[in-house]
Amino acid sequence: MYTPPYFEENDRAALYDAIAENNFGMLMSVVDGELVATHLPFMIEDDKLVAHMARANPQWRGFEAARPVLCVFQGPHAYISPSWYESENMVPTWNYVAIHVYGTPRIIEDPQAVYENQKKQVNFQEAGFEKPWRLEDADRSHIDGMLRAIVAFEIPIDRIQGKAKMNQNRPEADQRGAIDGLRETGYPADAMVADYMDRRLKNNK
Repeated sequence: MYTPPYFEENDRAALYDAIAENNFGMLMSVVDGELVATHLPFMIEDDKLVAHMARANPQWRGFEAARPVLCVFQGPHAYISPSWYESENMVPTWNYVAIHVYGTPRIIEDPQAVYENQKKQVNFQEAGFEKPWRLEDADRSHIDGMLRAIVAFEIPIDRIQGKAKMNQNRPEADQRGAIDGLRETGYPADAMVADYMDRRLKNNK
């Protein structure tokens, strides 16, 4: 991923938090000479990504070759209008957060470990609900049958790249103008970028 120095995000804890907040990623690998991609929800535990895919998906069979894969996570992003800047003669741009994770997948064979991982994933996704649904409350024989239809795997993180392109290369007045402009659009996604930009400005003071 092309990343100018002023857009680099090297704080691993911050990158892990960003993955947890935007955990629906894209897994890319080569299978039989073809580049393939699958969109999956991930968990991050210690220095590993944990996920699963349908057993009918042939991508997991490429894991046996022990080749590195790439997982891409997209954080908040939004269009930035030059009309929001104080500076003149500017052009539009796009602010965004992106994270690339590289590692070699390992298939999880133990059925109980697969079950526990799915329970953690469910608990994570249900955490904000008033009455969270729990995997352990479901019929275990039915769940075990469903689990046999998936392949669970983990990816120890060998390398991680983070990019937060949030107008850091512009004067603070331009950044503040972009924050105000984003908040005025009324779009929730734009507000997320504005909040991210605002946090960065405050943290860098």
